[in-house]
Amino acid sequence: METLIAHPASKEQMNALKAFMKALKVDFTIEKKEYNPQFVAKIEKSRQEIKDGKGVIIAVEDLWK
Repeated sequence: METLIAHPASKEQMNALKAFMKALKVDFTIEKKEYNPQFVAKIEKSRQEIKDGKGVIIAVEDLWK
């Protein structure tokens, strides 16, 4: 048997997938994975730096110059 892994983009998609699998009596499991705490802290720090005006804005056309 094969295993399918779906990545729903919204809660509505998740609910639709669950309903579909239940209707077909397909067994499924749900795994919730937390983000790495160090990664979360780094993102939060970066967001705060942007709020404090410490960020740098680069135009898209200047990215490869």
